[in-house]
Amino acid sequence: MGDRMAGAEEADGASARFTAMYDDCRARVWAYVVSRAGRQVADEVVSETFAIAWRRRADVPEPPLPWLLGVARNVLRDTVRAEVRRESFAAEMRVWTTAQDADIAEDVAERDDLLTALGSLADEDRDVLILAAWQGLSPAQAAEVVGCSAAAMRVRLHRARKRLTKALGSASPPPVSPVRPRVRFVQEEA
Repeated sequence: MGDRMAGAEEADGASARFTAMYDDCRARVWAYVVSRAGRQVADEVVSETFAIAWRRRADVPEPPLPWLLGVARNVLRDTVRAEVRRESFAAEMRVWTTAQDADIAEDVAERDDLLTALGSLADEDRDVLILAAWQGLSPAQAAEVVGCSAAAMRVRLHRARKRLTKALGSASPPPVSPVRPRVRFVQEEA
């Protein structure tokens, strides 16, 4: 019975400390976020910041403000990244839906076939193809990302292209859609 009461008192103390921290720091954390991102996202970022502080209340140092501002900065960064991904996806969808001189149904079918074939490949093959074709990296640059030599990357890329071609069921690499001219296969170096 004594342990249960001690645990309840400890929980009350943690709750009181958190409430005091919230009351003391919320306005300054909110002002920081507003100065970085505006009022539209401030409430969401501050709420997430204090939710993290609650979950990690044992880790919050004294004074808590610098720690809270660091958490808010990270939450804001993650929020901005998520928004950039959403905007990028929306822009990509607009490109697909507003192409004027391309048969959209054909492009979508080709893209779907390509994505299905890519999905059937092993992660390693998919990674090298995406780095080379969609990110536009040279074999040497892709090798840096993956952590191998440029020669090994060329071999991996060659083998991955062969497996992709086989997965597509054709004898040649997939055509590059005119809607997405930045998507291309990097030619193997001799």
